[in-house]
Amino acid sequence: MKEFLLSLSDGLTAVTDFVCGYPLFIWLIGGGLFLFLYSGCVPLRHTRLALKSLRTKQQGAGDISSFQALMSAISSTVGMGNIAGVAIAIAMGGPGAIFWMWVSALFGMATKFFEGTLAIMYKGKDNLGNVQGGPMYVLTEGISPKLRPMARFFCIFAMIGCLCVMQANQLTESLITVITDPLLHLENTWQLRALIGILIVIPVAVVMLGGITRISQLATKIVPAMVSMYFILVFYVIITNLHMLPQVFAEIIQGAFNFEAGFGGFAGVAIVGARRAMYVNEAGVGTASLMHGASKNAEPVREGLVAMLGPAIDSGLVCTLTAIPILMAHNYDAVEGIKGLYIALGAFQSLIPHIGSYLLMVIVFIFAFSTMFSYSYYGTKCTGYLFGVQNARYYEYFYLAMIVVSCIITLDTVVAVMDLAFALMSIPTMFALLRLAPRVRRQAKAYFASQKAE
Repeated sequence: MKEFLLSLSDGLTAVTDFVCGYPLFIWLIGGGLFLFLYSGCVPLRHTRLALKSLRTKQQGAGDISSFQALMSAISSTVGMGNIAGVAIAIAMGGPGAIFWMWVSALFGMATKFFEGTLAIMYKGKDNLGNVQGGPMYVLTEGISPKLRPMARFFCIFAMIGCLCVMQANQLTESLITVITDPLLHLENTWQLRALIGILIVIPVAVVMLGGITRISQLATKIVPAMVSMYFILVFYVIITNLHMLPQVFAEIIQGAFNFEAGFGGFAGVAIVGARRAMYVNEAGVGTASLMHGASKNAEPVREGLVAMLGPAIDSGLVCTLTAIPILMAHNYDAVEGIKGLYIALGAFQSLIPHIGSYLLMVIVFIFAFSTMFSYSYYGTKCTGYLFGVQNARYYEYFYLAMIVVSCIITLDTVVAVMDLAFALMSIPTMFALLRLAPRVRRQAKAYFASQKAE
């Protein structure tokens, strides 16, 4: 049985490595570059207007405000991917992978601009008549009802990709690495991991079962606080190791354009950075459309501007905050296998002796739980689309059970499952964005002209 599971894991990893290699790089980064240029470089020209849009009053059908939608979307993207994911990217692709995460963030801002805009332009109704948003409605309402199979395809893989297996797995690792082994001297067994999983499930269930309203209310409070806390922690690391900062950025730039290993080596670094950025900012994956589709905003372009702020915060700011301490500690190349959180904890512990790993663990807790809250909403909405809103609660039970399971399985399998599901989600999402891009550009042109006239 063990040999079968290992073989299955290896096969899954091989498939994921292929799909998330050149095909995904061309599809997401290439598509993002096209949308960036096609929009007239909106992320560079209208960031100030995007910030202003956060204060605009809402008018329209929906459950939450634009600000709540943004905070809820960020609470899902600013998670373990920003810590463990960045460490994995550096371990697999070297410092240069961070540069390509920045590039992905810029193009991701353009992608999310289109996602947020279309999420308001093309809303649909569930089987109970309630207004809903998401890629499935963009496909069927914006293009053609004949694309319902593609909409179902998205929902199926969203139910898998949004199970938060990486967050729960890495949260368990942090507990075992930082507290359990050193202080309690307990053996790292599957029973212990299952117990930790059960303890994680309790607060997630309390928030999740309260629906989007409770999730968004919590997100508006927790997201600004957790990003500020992380910034302060890393700022202390930078100040106390200021002499190392120039070398960190030099390694990032040099590693990004290192052709010593030939074009294949260069492309490999770029793909690793883009692949991890996909998991971090989720631009082109479709989750942003699910959250921003719940906004009360009646102006599509204004919602698109709000949505594009997400990648700037998660892939731009927060990922850089993680990369700096790891590159300063330079402990990533001495670790065997994929141990993202282990690398990050070790880096902070070496830079802030005695308490560094404990301080990071507090951040890890907040990041991981915030993601679990929002992801549950995504999966529930997709379940409602496939099987009816009245049956969505069964996914919630499955979601909670999978948290416990993910605390036990290995990280290699976890990463492969998440990456593959997200990659497959991007197929219908990016198709819809590229197909409907001309309509978004027309709306954007009229909206920006009206803003200048005011």
